[in-house]
Formats: sequence, structure tokens, C-alpha cells
Amino acid sequence: MIKEFLETANEIQRRFQTEDDEEKQWMIQNSPNPVIAELMKDLTVLSLHVLDAIGKLEPVNGNTISKQFGIPKGSVSKITRKLADRQIILIEHLPDNKKEILFRTTSLGREIYFLHAALHNQIDSNVNRFMRRYEEDELRLIVNSIREIAHTSWIHPNTIVESSAPSQNNSLINEDIERNLNLHSLVVNQDMNEIMVMLGRLDSRSLKKAKTILNDVFFTVYEG
Repeated sequence: MIKEFLETANEIQRRFQTEDDEEKQWMIQNSPNPVIAELMKDLTVLSLHVLDAIGKLEPVNGNTISKQFGIPKGSVSKITRKLADRQIILIEHLPDNKKEILFRTTSLGREIYFLHAALHNQIDSNVNRFMRRYEEDELRLIVNSIREIAHTSWIHPNTIVESSAPSQNNSLINEDIERNLNLHSLVVNQDMNEIMVMLGRLDSRSLKKAKTILNDVFFTVYEG
């Protein structure tokens, strides 16, 4: 059963690695603005998250984005410069404090922000509709498993990691990802490792339920 679960986990990993492209394609196909379609080719998922933070909190500075959304300051600085170069956001200086920089969306940035929000509204709606197929105890199993995964270190599997604030190590990892890899891919790899640790905590009946739920959630195509 564990071997089957690990094979399924590998399939999930491969699917998640292509998820970014699926989201970008959705935004391209659902935007009437050809400029946005062209910009989406170069925008990363992390860039969209930074833009989402600016759209929610504007005018906002980099420190606030970093603290509230757990994105390293260095990554915020690099991404905001790129977004400004593409005229997606504006950079403002306070009259009485030239060192303080605030970010706002442009009309183009606002359009991308609303398009990204529409994508996540559709995802949330589809997930909500799909999960209603399950009984409460099955949903509780999913929630508890995900919660434990989120609070467990794969490096030290017997250690429960506090998830309320990013650690210094996480910040360093995120900085390195921005230079070399896509942040989302690294997170996926960590999640897959964490799932393996969780398997040892489930009995045979729970493993069978988890396998069925994963197959339904991630590998069954539904119309609608």
C-alpha cells in the first residue's frame, strides 16, 4: 500500500510541476487584452503573488509584503523592479521620506490582478464543489493530514515545525530559489518528501482512504 501511495505521490509531483503553465494558459485564454497575454509568458507564479499582495494592500511597501505573505525581502525587491519595468506597478516615494518606497498597481497591473483573482475564484469554486462529494470524516482525514504535513519537517521528521512565521533557513532557501530555480517547484518537492513521512503514521484503513481520495481529487477528470 505504501509503495502504491508513493507512486501516486510521484504522479502528483509531476502534475504540480506543470500546474504553473496551466494557470498561465488560463489567464492568457481568458484575457481580452493581448498585452497581458504577452506579459504572462514572462511572469512567474511568485511575481503574480507579489502583484496580488500589492493589489490587496496598495499603497504598500516591500517590508509589509514580505512580512504578511512570507516572501523574502530580496525576492520582493527583484520582482517589484521587474513589474515596474513592465509598467505593471508604479513606484512612489513619500514626500517627507525619500527612502520609503510604496508600490501601486497601474491600470494594466490592476487588470492582471483581477484576472488572477478570477482564476483563483474558479479554482476555489471547483474545489468546494468537488469536496462536497466526501463525508465529514473523510474531509477531516484530509485536513488533519495536510495540517500535519504543513507542520512537519522532512529533514527532521520527528520534529513539528511552527508554521506561523517563515524561519531564517526558509528565507535563505527562498533567496536561492529566486536565483536558480522556480520557488513553486522546490515547495512541491518538499511537500512530496513530507507526504512520505506521514504515511508511516497511518494505519492500513486510513492509507486506503487516502489513496482513494488522492485518486479522485487529482487524477479523475470530471465534466463541469
